[in-house]
Amino acid sequence: MKKIILILVVVASNLNLLAQSNQEPPKLFTEAVRTNFLKYKYQSNEAYRTGDFERGQYLFDSLVNNQLVGSKFNDFTLKRVSNKKLKISKLKKPIFLVTYASWCIPSKGEIPALNKLAKEFNKDVEFIVIIWGKKKDAKKFSNKFSSRIEICYAHKNYKNDNEIVQSMRETLGFPTCYMIDEHLQVVDIKRGAAQPELRTPIKKAIEMNYKVFEERLALITSPDAIKKTILAKQ
Repeated sequence: MKKIILILVVVASNLNLLAQSNQEPPKLFTEAVRTNFLKYKYQSNEAYRTGDFERGQYLFDSLVNNQLVGSKFNDFTLKRVSNKKLKISKLKKPIFLVTYASWCIPSKGEIPALNKLAKEFNKDVEFIVIIWGKKKDAKKFSNKFSSRIEICYAHKNYKNDNEIVQSMRETLGFPTCYMIDEHLQVVDIKRGAAQPELRTPIKKAIEMNYKVFEERLALITSPDAIKKTILAKQ
């Protein structure tokens, strides 16, 4: 009887290993974008041309949820404004990545809210900002961010930046948030932030943006980390 049980255990283990080996590895993020973007672009352009912004947002969300979530984020080597390079695979924490452009002004309170979150969660999450633009412009823009955030830049004319510019800036736009887990799996992608009116008090504007970013951050942050931060505020 013991021999039969042992044989069954061995067979079950081998079948499990075989099933795992037959599973296809997740698509790379850039491949998922490349194979699905043209259809999305045509449909979204038509939606925005006719003023159907609700459908435009629906199409973006569908692209993200059905094609990009679950893909493996590329092991990009990013250029830091500090002259050092940052290789994505070297990071062993979840990544909260936000893209901006050096010529585009973020909404009121957006950067202070991001800086506040980085202060609270930098031990558990890697915060990265990619600024689309040339180094000198990105460097000026970077002065607004906390030292707890890795500030990087990319431009289509710079060596090795073509793939990241084409797959992120020229497809999903900016500002855009990428939530990536510690295994480099894309968890979610969201565009924009809160849009407070110009007359909104700065404190309120920061609170609005903080809430938006916090909800996104919760997708890749452990409950223990969130609880610890809440207790620290009390």
